[in-house]
Amino acid sequence: MNQPVRVKVWNEYRHEQQIEWIGKIYPDGIHGAIAAGLREYPDLEVTTATLDEPEHGLTEEALAACDVLLWWGHMAHHEVSDDVVARVQKRVLEGMGLIVLHSGHFSKIFRTLMGTSCALDWRVADERERLWNIEPGHPITAGIGPFIEMPNSEMYGERFDIPTPDKLIFISWFEGGEVFRSGCCWERGHGRIFYFSPGHETYPVYYHPQIRRVLANAVHWAAPRILAPHECHQMDPRETIPERPIDTSAMGNAAPPPPEK
Repeated sequence: MNQPVRVKVWNEYRHEQQIEWIGKIYPDGIHGAIAAGLREYPDLEVTTATLDEPEHGLTEEALAACDVLLWWGHMAHHEVSDDVVARVQKRVLEGMGLIVLHSGHFSKIFRTLMGTSCALDWRVADERERLWNIEPGHPITAGIGPFIEMPNSEMYGERFDIPTPDKLIFISWFEGGEVFRSGCCWERGHGRIFYFSPGHETYPVYYHPQIRRVLANAVHWAAPRILAPHECHQMDPRETIPERPIDTSAMGNAAPPPPEK
């Protein structure tokens, strides 16, 4: 029997506690809504963590027991410890999957892994968003259909300062006229990364059945194929290398004298 995929949903959990009407949209927190959708899949073992827990809930032990980490942050990116960011980055390079959501584009961990500013254009105008599925054969878009229609959304627009995705699977169109690369895949080290843009805290995005399906598909896609550290080793040769003189003829008069034996 296959082992379950161990999933951790991380959320800074500030908007829901500080703004009453957002708390009513997400009474269990954004992390709670995302986790509830993932728990509909029996092969996923889902836990949560938040910013104000010790070490943000992302201790060495917690990450060692995590196959895929989902990340939602917005107003408190600067409060995330650099040590924890380095710990998460190391785990991704070793093979853990990472799914970065919405305003997590500006998180320390996403910018660290992308190596760019990850800046974009934005506005909040309650406008319609249509996410076009441009890779219907990709595992993340299984069962989605040609597009996802969101009646109210925060606009994210180009230019999005990210490295060219290894695979672009969603492009969003907004009622105000902008477009955006809203579903992007990369590999870093042994790990897989998916960025998915819908999820503004003022809208009930994470209850949308197609959004929940995308997240579950992404967890299955990002689950580790291998978990192994990246280390530099000085290696002994596997075959016998015969002794031979160093050929310095191409250096002409600049050739150094042969080494003394």
